[in-house]
Amino acid sequence: MTMAKFKTFLLLGSALIVSACSQGNAAENAAANKTKETAAKTVKTMKDTPRKMIDYTTAGQTDDDHLYLEEVLGDKALGEVKGWNKRTLDRLTADPRFKSMEAEALEILQSKDKIPYVSYRGGEVHNFWQDATHVRGIWRKSTLESYLSDKTAWETVLDFDKLSKDEDKNWVYKGNSCLSPDYELCIVNLSDGGKDAVIRREFDTKTKTFVDDGFVTEESKGTMSWLDKDHVVVGVDFGEGTMTDSGYPMIAKLWKRGTPLSEAVEIGRGEKEDVAYWAGTFELDDGSREIMNARAKTFYTSRYDWVPQKDGELQDPIALPIPEKVNMYGAFKDQFLIQLNEGWRGNKSGDLVSFDIHDFMEDGKIDDVHVVFSPDEKSSLNGAGATKSKLLLSISRDVTSAAYAFDWDGKAWTSKKLDFPANGTVNIGATNDKEDVAFISSESFLTPDTLWTYNTTTGEKAEAKSLPSWFDADSMVSEQFFATSTDGTKVPYFVVRAKDTKMDGTNPTLLYGYGGFEISLNPSYSATRGKLWLERGGVYVLANIRGGGEYGPKWHQAGLKTERQRIYDDFISVAENLIEKGITSPKHLGVEGGSNGGLLTGVMYTQRPDLFNAVIVAVPLLDMMRYHKLLAGASWMGEYGDPDDLVEGKFLRSISPYHNIDPEADYPEVFFITSTKDDRVHPGHARKTAKRMEDQGHDFLYYENIDGGHSAAANLKETAKRLALQHTYLMQKLKDGE
Repeated sequence: MTMAKFKTFLLLGSALIVSACSQGNAAENAAANKTKETAAKTVKTMKDTPRKMIDYTTAGQTDDDHLYLEEVLGDKALGEVKGWNKRTLDRLTADPRFKSMEAEALEILQSKDKIPYVSYRGGEVHNFWQDATHVRGIWRKSTLESYLSDKTAWETVLDFDKLSKDEDKNWVYKGNSCLSPDYELCIVNLSDGGKDAVIRREFDTKTKTFVDDGFVTEESKGTMSWLDKDHVVVGVDFGEGTMTDSGYPMIAKLWKRGTPLSEAVEIGRGEKEDVAYWAGTFELDDGSREIMNARAKTFYTSRYDWVPQKDGELQDPIALPIPEKVNMYGAFKDQFLIQLNEGWRGNKSGDLVSFDIHDFMEDGKIDDVHVVFSPDEKSSLNGAGATKSKLLLSISRDVTSAAYAFDWDGKAWTSKKLDFPANGTVNIGATNDKEDVAFISSESFLTPDTLWTYNTTTGEKAEAKSLPSWFDADSMVSEQFFATSTDGTKVPYFVVRAKDTKMDGTNPTLLYGYGGFEISLNPSYSATRGKLWLERGGVYVLANIRGGGEYGPKWHQAGLKTERQRIYDDFISVAENLIEKGITSPKHLGVEGGSNGGLLTGVMYTQRPDLFNAVIVAVPLLDMMRYHKLLAGASWMGEYGDPDDLVEGKFLRSISPYHNIDPEADYPEVFFITSTKDDRVHPGHARKTAKRMEDQGHDFLYYENIDGGHSAAANLKETAKRLALQHTYLMQKLKDGE
């Protein structure tokens, strides 16, 4: 399987093709210059106005007055939600564009022309597929030969629509973990309505049935990993006192087949204040498995504990002697791979290094550390995957990436750049350390995804699958620019637009960003974005602000905790640069972000409402004084800081969108989007902020989907509806000028 960092996030990225701007004639240039001057004056006035601290003491406006909205299924809270939902749906669904956009989005999402991305196991490819017939999806498989043909013969392994009907559950599939080398026994993760918490059920791919009296857990966040066919390493909710303040497991246990979970043997534990104690295993080249648990003290610091086994008996855990600030990438040819987020043994932050795992297992020490890849100021590691013969890396330079094959000869690492399309994103897809076939994908903003097979022994590359063109990309262009932030830092961003766009400040423009958790936003092809937005005359902008991972750990760490205003200043600088260039103006500029990106857009409308006329705030964090008390919030204090700390709390109060809504301010109409069943970011954030805006008489729209979890949609139909609602709102605000 593809190697991954310890923490993973699924985000929408974007892509790059550089081209020159069309400026138009002299008259148009004069008009554009006038527009720029007017916009610059407006922006400067607001920019130079100091922000004031809002003190909510009036009845109905205090924080305590809104606490009932944190009761996820409370009658009073849901009453508010239903009223807001109705008002929003009545308006947006009545717009003739809504139905057409919903139909277009659903056609794309349910299309049989989508690429069936696969995992590769024992010569077979496995795929999860959703379409109009399979709304919840099916797990299916095929041979590699059939998959590479024009017409793949698929065999269904598990039908989740049928399972949901048979069991009267709204099951959302959350992946599986299968025991190598035969991959017959698997742990299937099922979520009720899309929540992060899942039940785990053992499944037999040979009989295509759940295993009688097999491994099964109750609903819980956590992990389960195979040690052998009769043992799993598990971390779940074992009962009172076994979960951290962040809502994740605090204890790891070894569970033997045929015994109740209550008899599982404890093999490690963390502290209640930790983020989690993750139970895990890793595999050596000889096929044997070892237990390696991770104690995540904070979101960015972890201690890794190896649990030795001798004559069938578990020994005391031994801590891996590595820095706590690392990203773990597993093993290749028994070289353990870690990316440093701080300097260590002469290597710098951002370096990917390796060491011999056997040396450590013999005496608990690490003798030699070898550099695999060392980035410069413009590059970073974008992803990795191991086959039987090569370690594949995606390496990014100024946000666009390329693929490389690395190898270990027993003494040193060597590398070779692979021949894949340039000026976009190249991702390492499915790999298997027992096979020499890897799947690698390439895409850009205007070039649809192509999935390639690459043989790491022969070097042979072949196109496996590709997406059709869903919108008229030939009439469009994408460019990369750099804005200058308040501290002089150059911040990259991409603009995707029609070639004949006039720089007169009237173009409806959507600015997207995230800026957190070392997550990179890379160039990507989005059929729905192209069809619903770009083809309707919209301009799309992707901002690669600090807080992300576009330039490695330093780019991320520059915006941690009390330094976070840098992230928001970066985003503001991009918005101002768009206005200065005449690409758009505040009347036609909108922003969108989800999760941490929802906090970003929440800060945007509270700090700089003069810059925007549309703001999408999706599954957001907004109450930064209570975020650590809601669901998984405590796990993010390493990113945001501690509200109860005197210094960090004061800063968080100064940026918290919920606490900085001014009754006298002129805000754009904000669109809040969340989900009742989001058990990662509490829906109370969006609810309370909407209520405070309502109390003060500010305009807003609100849509809370009952199912869907943190993605705010549990199936393709719900996703199409949400996309149509968002784009109808954007058209009304940025094109119609409402």
